Amino acid sequence: MSPLRIALFTGNYNHIEDGVSRTLGRLVGYLVDEGHEVLVLGPTIDDPLNQPGRFLAVPSVAAPGRPEYRVSTRFPSEVQRQVERFAPHVVHIATPDVLGHRALAWARDLGIPVVSTYHTHFASYLDYYRLGLAEGVLWAALRRFYNRCDEVYAPTPAMRDALAAHGVTSTLRLWPRGIELDRFRPDARSNDWRRAHGFASDVVVISFVSRLVKEKGLDVFAETVRSLQAEGAPVRALVVGDGPERETLESALPNAVFAGHLSGGDLSTAYASSDVFLFPSETETFGNVTLEAMASGLGVVAADAAGTASLIDHEATGLLCPPRDRAAFSEATRRLVADPSLRTRLGAAAREAARAYDWSEVLGRMVTYYRGVVSVGESLP
Repeated sequence: MSPLRIALFTGNYNHIEDGVSRTLGRLVGYLVDEGHEVLVLGPTIDDPLNQPGRFLAVPSVAAPGRPEYRVSTRFPSEVQRQVERFAPHVVHIATPDVLGHRALAWARDLGIPVVSTYHTHFASYLDYYRLGLAEGVLWAALRRFYNRCDEVYAPTPAMRDALAAHGVTSTLRLWPRGIELDRFRPDARSNDWRRAHGFASDVVVISFVSRLVKEKGLDVFAETVRSLQAEGAPVRALVVGDGPERETLESALPNAVFAGHLSGGDLSTAYASSDVFLFPSETETFGNVTLEAMASGLGVVAADAAGTASLIDHEATGLLCPPRDRAAFSEATRRLVADPSLRTRLGAAAREAARAYDWSEVLGRMVTYYRGVVSVGESLP
């Protein structure tokens, strides 16, 4: 079949390593390896991440209150002309930001098919920043944006249903995320690593892996660990990641080990060398770190929220708790800490469940979706 040309517009590709940039980088790498051409457009920094594909930078500014992120401000005419010379068969928009809106209007004017992936559940962030009253306005803006796309790809059935419930009438399809089972695995566990980080052999390590920002449920994580320690449980926290809330979390958990940002084999070892993965975030669209913890064979305690709940079968492959229910998170974590056999049973089942998320099938599905919208417009020979 003829190779495709895809123009990918995103708010983050190479300036911060997070779930969005990792997912898109993997997608672009797959597309290029399969012989397709990809042009990525978005904000950047002076020392960007090494990501695959051809990249075009657009003007941007630091995000208010989150200066580590960049926010696009324009889709300049000279950049537009470069994309027009590229002549994409399909435009893929990953972020409904300024660049995304301008790209959508530009593609519509030229009759180019437009698809969008739903990566960030923005509405769920609002309460954490005292902006709950703006939820209606936000959904109205998102609805206008997504309803002008030909297709929208949600990572879970729950997120697809949420988009439909809020009035998104474009074709909604599922596009989950995948896992590297050969990388995240139980036998990456290392007692030497545990000793090097000060974890005694009889300590139950409760881990958290994510950007350290309010919307990840850091307060619930900290309170759960503190409550167990106050009861005399032999637990210590392991925090992997960095972000603007690190100092606050360090103050709340002075006995925790803060490993900072980890990647590659270091990240795999950190997961497997812990005992319980506690992730109270209710703002995930999919829950990449939850799947990584499951593949690592950990007993997982997570929020019963749209993004994560689809990954876990409660009491079979992990434990789910009502979002922000501190008592429920403490009780579920207490169960795993006190019962090594339960941790082992849930961890083994979680590892098996993770096998269903094969990256090759996930990435190949996107190519099928691209070809579907392109064939409707008859843009390919």
